[in-house]
Amino acid sequence: MKLKLAIQKSGRLHDDSMKLLKECGIDISNGVNKLKADASNFPLEVFFLRDDDIPQYVEDGVADIGFVGENVVFEKDKKVVIEEKLGFGKCRLSIAVRKGEEYTGAAFLQGKKIATSYPVLVEKFLQEKGVSAEIHEISGSVEIAPGIGLADAICDLVSSGSTLFMNGLKETEIILQSQAVLIKDAKITPEKQQLLNKIIFRIQSVKKAKNNKYILLNAPNNKLNEIISLLPGMKSPTVLPLAEEGWSSVHSVLSENQFWDIIEGLKAAGAQGILVVPIEKMIM
Repeated sequence: MKLKLAIQKSGRLHDDSMKLLKECGIDISNGVNKLKADASNFPLEVFFLRDDDIPQYVEDGVADIGFVGENVVFEKDKKVVIEEKLGFGKCRLSIAVRKGEEYTGAAFLQGKKIATSYPVLVEKFLQEKGVSAEIHEISGSVEIAPGIGLADAICDLVSSGSTLFMNGLKETEIILQSQAVLIKDAKITPEKQQLLNKIIFRIQSVKKAKNNKYILLNAPNNKLNEIISLLPGMKSPTVLPLAEEGWSSVHSVLSENQFWDIIEGLKAAGAQGILVVPIEKMIM
C-alpha cells in the first residue's frame, strides 16, 4: 500500500515541495517531464499536476493528499481537509487599484469592474461587504486589466508588490492570507492515515527546526543564574563546567523570533564565545 501525493508539476511550489520531502528524508526520483514518481525509501507515490487541479484529484480519491496553496483550496471549494500548514509559498490575495485613485474601503468597488483569477473568493468578499460589482474572470496577466480598460480594479496574489507597482497599481485590501498546505481526502482510509501521520510528524520536526537555533556560550559562574534566566529554551539549558575554573558552557535552543534580543541580553550579562548552530530536525 502506498500513499498518493499530488504536488505542482512546475514552479516555486513544486521546488519547495520537493525540498520539503527531501528534508523529511523521503527520496523522490523525478525525471524530466515525468507525471508520476515513487519514493525509494517510503511508501509514497507522487503525482505532478497543475495546482488548480489538485483539490479535485484529492476529493475524487485519485490522490490521497496534496501540497497546494490555501488560495486554490478555498477558490475550488472541494471536499478536502486541510491537515497541516507547510510554512512556504506565503502570499496574499489582495484588491489593487490604480495608484492615483483614493480607495475608501470596499464601498469603492460598488458598480466597478474587477478582474481576477479568483471569482469565488472575490464574490464571497463582495457579499460579506454588501457590495455589488462586476467580476471579470481571466486566467493570467490580471495586473494589466486596468491599464487596457478591461477593469477598474483587480484581485490577485501578491508577494512583494513589485508587479503591481510596475503596472501602475497599488495594493489596497487583503482578502486572504495564503501559504502552502497539506490537504487530504475527507474519506482517507485508517491505514493511509497512519502513513500520513508519519509524514506529518516529519514535516512538523522540520518546521520546528527552521524556527529555532541551537546556541552554545561560555559564562562566568558568578553570572550563571542571570544568563540562564534569559534562555527560554525547550527545557532547562544544559550547563557543563569548562577546563578554566570559574567558567561554564551553556547549551540551549532559541526561537528565531526572540533570537537577536536575547543574544544582546546574553552579551550584556557577560556571556562570551557565543556560537549559533542551525538545527536540521527537532523532535519534541
